[in-house]
Amino acid sequence: MITELGHFALTLAFMAAIVQMVVPMVGAQKRWPGWMAVAEPAATLQFLMTAFAFAALVYAFVTSDFSLKVVVENSHSAKPMLYKISGVWGNHEGSMLLWVLIVSLFGATAAWFGGNLPPSLKARVLSVQGAIGVAFLAFILFTSNPFLRLAVPPFDGEDLNPLLQDPGLAFHPPFLYLGYVGLSMSFSFAVAALIEGRIDAAWGRWVRPWTLAAWIFLTIGIALGSWWAYYELGWGGFWFWDPVENASFMPWLLAAALLHSAIVVEKREALKSWTILLAILAFGFSLIGTFIVRSGLLTSVHAFANDPERGVFILMILALFTGGALTLFAMRASAMEARGVFAMVSRESALVVNNILLAVASFVVFFGTLWPVAAEMGFDRKLSVGPPYFNAAFTPFMLVLGLILPVGALLPWKRGRLGKAAWSLRYALVLALALALLVWVLQTGQSALGPIGVFLGAWIVSGAVVDLWSRTGRGGNRLGRLARLPRADWGKAVAHAGLGVTMFAIAGLTAWESEDIRVTRLGETFEVSGFDLTLEKVERVRGPNYFSTMGTVRVEKDGRALTTLHPEKRVYPVAQMPTTEAAIDNGFTRDLYVVIGDQQADGGYTVRTYVKPFANWIWGGALMMALGGLLSLSDRRFRVAAGARKAGSAAKPVAAE
Repeated sequence: MITELGHFALTLAFMAAIVQMVVPMVGAQKRWPGWMAVAEPAATLQFLMTAFAFAALVYAFVTSDFSLKVVVENSHSAKPMLYKISGVWGNHEGSMLLWVLIVSLFGATAAWFGGNLPPSLKARVLSVQGAIGVAFLAFILFTSNPFLRLAVPPFDGEDLNPLLQDPGLAFHPPFLYLGYVGLSMSFSFAVAALIEGRIDAAWGRWVRPWTLAAWIFLTIGIALGSWWAYYELGWGGFWFWDPVENASFMPWLLAAALLHSAIVVEKREALKSWTILLAILAFGFSLIGTFIVRSGLLTSVHAFANDPERGVFILMILALFTGGALTLFAMRASAMEARGVFAMVSRESALVVNNILLAVASFVVFFGTLWPVAAEMGFDRKLSVGPPYFNAAFTPFMLVLGLILPVGALLPWKRGRLGKAAWSLRYALVLALALALLVWVLQTGQSALGPIGVFLGAWIVSGAVVDLWSRTGRGGNRLGRLARLPRADWGKAVAHAGLGVTMFAIAGLTAWESEDIRVTRLGETFEVSGFDLTLEKVERVRGPNYFSTMGTVRVEKDGRALTTLHPEKRVYPVAQMPTTEAAIDNGFTRDLYVVIGDQQADGGYTVRTYVKPFANWIWGGALMMALGGLLSLSDRRFRVAAGARKAGSAAKPVAAE
């Protein structure tokens, strides 16, 4: 009964989305307040109905309702409760329902908290958001219905992909979708502004919080996915330039560019057309990512390899929204005339360079991701584009970005002096160079990547500190003024510092990690980078829905016991699939990473050991970036317009008295 109600609610959400798409847009064109006002209840109704449908699907998974096809294919009665719930979005149909739920959530949030928006702009924004909901609700109802029933339900299910039965993958998709789909609000603001023909500083101030929220969620989602790949796949890496990884990384780069570009629109009313274009492209790349994951066009360890017909439907959605928005962009070029002018050396120019680097880097990733498909279709050649291409083509853009970031942050608006900004950073430069030289001397003949990473990390982090300190003025009580700085200033500094930490950690891990692969007998001790490891025993262990070969590895250093690790090799009998569970001893400056393999003919076991310097700093830097975004998002300047409006309303009765 609950599932039938969920299906019915999904149909009602589709109807509400159609109303939300049509009525407010007509009302905004005709200037009919009543029709424009329909947008808010329609957005709320669409969200409530979609939320009910999603809750009904969660209920079906939790109660193991094997009359539903999607539950049979992605769950099992013996599966732990966490993975029963995460199984809701661990498949194509359920994840698309989550996709639509988040679309409707953002639309409803704009309806609830968009009181400071002009009525016509708000109506158009919600109408465009409703159109996105219509497209994807139609996709679900007509091609990917999660409420399809089986005539003869089986006794039990086929289980979820064992690789997805992990805490990292339980929380990774919701955060990723909040970022992916959150960019739909930036897109809706861009299209609404194009239709209305009004793009000004106020528009830049309205679009920034939505873009910032999406970027924060996308940052957390990408970090969780990277962390999962690091400890779950057993190969010891945190990033492989996999098509699905790239599908989320490209919108992240464009969203970062959009954030910085919107600042220029808000402060100087310049870069209007570029900002609108970035908003369109950022959501367009989110749709491209959805197409890559669900069309079966590219293979990945965590893609939904579905039939091409569904991919064609998503491709049509991509063409409709991205193509339509770009056409409208071309038609409205005259409405985006820039007002603010700026010199070659200014913060605006630095942000333009920032945007160019991020956008070009995104297209470099896009080219490398889709080139194998283009080569096969156009030239009948099978090509593989892997990490060597991406590392060589992408890294230079990030190096240049890291070098100019501290300088650009210190330049004033409109016109500045490069020498003055550089002089302010003299101590940061000396510190970064000193640390890089120290590392160069200590590492004795290893790769230059380590010292370069140390320099960039120290340069960006110390530059962020200098930027904060420079905002406290001169004279006494600078610490007091530092504490009273706007949260947006603190957020920018923390986010930039997080980028510096991540850059340093990636370079350090790549340059200094060590690897050891050997066949080890029980009781045998071997040494890796100063650690003495002993394989004490290997035993068979039974889990809730798997069987495991678990090793016990004692770790010592300088004759002192450090820890005992338990690497596993699991087999899930229902899914008939093995997984590798690495055992990791996390340290502040290094991870000791041990993987056990199959038993060999001589009775020994294959053991892979890695010592990974500063691995956790990669995700620590990502969390710092997300924290910086949250600090900026909480800045009172994002609420000042609404606050002023409320204060004005409250003042009227006082004046009357």
